Amino acid sequence: MSLRESSPANSSVTGVLFESDADTADGALSADISQLKKAEKREFKLVWRNIILLSLVHLVGLYGVYLFFFHAKWPTRLFTIILYWMGTVAATAGAHRLWSHRSYKAKWPLRALLVFFNLTTFHFSCFHWARDHRVHHKYADTDDDPHNSSRGFFFAHVGWLLIEKPSNVVAKGKSLDLSDLYADRILMFEHKYYFKLVTLLGFVLPTIIPMYMWNESFINTFCVAVVLRLAIVLNAQWSINSVAHMFGTRPYDKNINPTQTVGVSIVCLGEGWHNYHHAFPWDYRAAEWGGSSLNLAAAFIEFFAKIGWAYDLKTVSPEMIERRVKRTGDGTHAIWGWGDKDLSRESKQNAIVLNKRENSS
Repeated sequence: MSLRESSPANSSVTGVLFESDADTADGALSADISQLKKAEKREFKLVWRNIILLSLVHLVGLYGVYLFFFHAKWPTRLFTIILYWMGTVAATAGAHRLWSHRSYKAKWPLRALLVFFNLTTFHFSCFHWARDHRVHHKYADTDDDPHNSSRGFFFAHVGWLLIEKPSNVVAKGKSLDLSDLYADRILMFEHKYYFKLVTLLGFVLPTIIPMYMWNESFINTFCVAVVLRLAIVLNAQWSINSVAHMFGTRPYDKNINPTQTVGVSIVCLGEGWHNYHHAFPWDYRAAEWGGSSLNLAAAFIEFFAKIGWAYDLKTVSPEMIERRVKRTGDGTHAIWGWGDKDLSRESKQNAIVLNKRENSS
């Protein structure tokens, strides 16, 4: 069964996953989704294990901030930053753009590398991540969305992880076509042995390596390279669900919650251009622009495309973007300056040009 077949016209679908899901020429759904974005009052079952563990991670992480700046050795600081980068790339270029949206294809060495990176950080297996993210896009900001931003900042950021997953969300996950994920042996190997592997690669080795390689203390290693790094990676990723669904502009589609948020793009290597991403989720860039200082995940994919490990990179034509901006944008689409094709005729007419020469434009 295809994703479209599992989504009848009268369902609560509010978004698209792949280009084949779109109903309009500019990649959107034709239905009015405004009435679907809601959060009905309901009781949730708290998962105290998660509450305690995440509370400890943040408390120890705060102590780790102090140790990072005043006690940890410089190799430990660098090691922590590298692990942060690895975990973030795993989520952005791997679990998100590759496995959730199939925005490009990857040969097995790159898939193995991304899975290895993912196992350094405790934010679910790539299979788990991709399944939940597909549900999020398909039912964005409704009660079927795992981290429904309509419930407020805290719920979208971390609250959804502190409760038992609602049965309706579980049902939506089971209704999606995940055959491509099940067919990926590397992905399923990670999913099957996830907790054993993440314990080794995400906790044990990051603790041992600094202690034996440059004689770092256990307390500095564990609190900085493991716990602080984990807290930062998690909050950076969570900010996409919260900050980038509430604060910022909507130049591509004003009818959806996701926004353009520069800060989130900085900490998440290019994931903050979220209004664009929800408008065109199959674009490997997750933004209108490719690899740059504010989209390092795209640069990562483009590098591996050059050496042949990544291929079939999907993107969106400028014409489709322009049509979408004009039809559903909020009017904040960026222009680089005078002469930009998106500069409106009205803006040109109202502009004041000083010391103008004849026959100049």
